[in-house]
Amino acid sequence: MSVPLAYKFRDENLLRLALTHPSVAHESGVPTEHNQRLEFLGDSVLGLVLTQKLYEQFPDFDEGPLTKARAKLVNRQTLAERARVLGLGAHLILSRGEETSGGRDRDSALADAYEALLGAIFLDGGYEAARDFILSEFTAAFGELPSIPLIENPKGELQEFLQARSPHSPEYQTVQIAGADHDPLFECAVSHDGVKLARGRGKNKKAAESEAAMAALEKLREAENPT
Repeated sequence: MSVPLAYKFRDENLLRLALTHPSVAHESGVPTEHNQRLEFLGDSVLGLVLTQKLYEQFPDFDEGPLTKARAKLVNRQTLAERARVLGLGAHLILSRGEETSGGRDRDSALADAYEALLGAIFLDGGYEAARDFILSEFTAAFGELPSIPLIENPKGELQEFLQARSPHSPEYQTVQIAGADHDPLFECAVSHDGVKLARGRGKNKKAAESEAAMAALEKLREAENPT
């Protein structure tokens, strides 16, 4: 199968199985292998790789923040988006019913196929191959792990931080919108009392404002507690 991946399968049957949706078995009415078992395996491999990375990268955080950070990384929407970036939807093997109902772009089908792909890589190339693939994927999605927000609500926390020191709230401004119409990139700035604190980028205005708030929080906290 010609799926553009940063990994070359020795056993292409594993890749085919990872992309076979359970609907194929349901429609045929006969026992047919599909990707649910590989999805189960891939979910565990993904969790282990990211748990180890977070554990090593954030030695000062305890279980609670680390669990939240991992949950942000492996939620269904994130996995579905990674599947879209890889173009997995075009290669899914679906039943006719699933095809006509939009299964190729359904988050659940894409996320499951992505996890199944990770399971297939693990079986085909071992843990190190799966680990290298996963870390490259999530670095591409989020940047280096230290920059991943561990704060649940950056804008809310920034507002609380500033209002404990001033009666004024932070203000957000969209600086620019770049990129194509179907794939825009927003850049927003956050200011307080006329002072620009930080900027952030994101696929929508909310994400850009959240990133700006996170950057402002890091900057302000570092200023209050210099090392």
